[in-house]
Amino acid sequence: MSLACLIHGAHDLRLEQETPPPLGTHDVLLRLGAGGICGSDLHYYQHGRVGNFVVREPLVPGHEASGVVVAVGAEVTRVSPGQRVAINPSHPCGRCDYCSAGRGNLCRSMFFLGSASVFPHAQGMFRERFVMGERQLTPITKDHITLGEIACAEPLSIGLHAIHRAGPVLGETVLVTGGGTIGCMSVMAARLAGAAHVICCDINDRALEIARTVGADRTIRSDQLPAAELADIADVAIEAAGSPAALGTCLAATRRGGRIVQVGTLPPEIPFPANNLMARELDYRGAFRAHLEFDWAVQAIRTRRVDVRPLISAQLPLARSQEAFDLALDKSRSTKVQLVTE
Repeated sequence: MSLACLIHGAHDLRLEQETPPPLGTHDVLLRLGAGGICGSDLHYYQHGRVGNFVVREPLVPGHEASGVVVAVGAEVTRVSPGQRVAINPSHPCGRCDYCSAGRGNLCRSMFFLGSASVFPHAQGMFRERFVMGERQLTPITKDHITLGEIACAEPLSIGLHAIHRAGPVLGETVLVTGGGTIGCMSVMAARLAGAAHVICCDINDRALEIARTVGADRTIRSDQLPAAELADIADVAIEAAGSPAALGTCLAATRRGGRIVQVGTLPPEIPFPANNLMARELDYRGAFRAHLEFDWAVQAIRTRRVDVRPLISAQLPLARSQEAFDLALDKSRSTKVQLVTE
């Protein structure tokens, strides 16, 4: 038996014992190394839903995790017991038109761990022991890279995908609204892609301090600066806050002919100034999860081309999941809170 964290509905988080399923020939039994609590996990906890994805049965959250191999199936070749691994939570079908076009994140039959997007739900990784197919695993052989860092591959892939969706940013000014985990990952991704100047906006001083630590050239308290001073300051804007006000900042700050990439999850219905896009020829693009960028993220972390350690503000044992979720909700004290096994 092993411990698992389950969300039964809004503000209904429980710890329960479960038995991991038997290993198939290409399966791997893993012990949780570190599992980051993401914004979508917090939405499930607070509201019992993320956008249109509603919790209809107990859901094990957690889609950004690292693990340690405990046992392997008879035909597994990629990993061996004792190895530390990065875990890709995306299971695209590999056969539909989107997968064939190289856009697996839009797969018609996506099975994304820790998500209520399908029913029965795609159970996640906030559990002591779980089974994963070997193709989802990438071994990390460098001992100086911690399990906490490895678990950041998935959120880093989101930032990389956002910048990929923005198109070339070499020599450009990039604005990121939101200094949380995904905002900071987008800051680092913009730097990797050659942006000349990276600006981060937020209404939280702690978030802006972390953004500066990971590479923002300028940080702005957007609630304390006149809107006129934000006008036309960026070629590209990444909306990573999931806030209508932050989207408004992006629309004001992006120069004519520029690009806005929506990464954050906005409320279901918001007023949208479409005429602003039309008159200023702004491109408004969505960025949903990631695809090949997961492998890019793993490589960037294991070579420390990107240093994600400043984002990890706390690690709590799985048995203290309730405390960890409450801490993750408090942005004045945390950026990335991770669950670990004792």
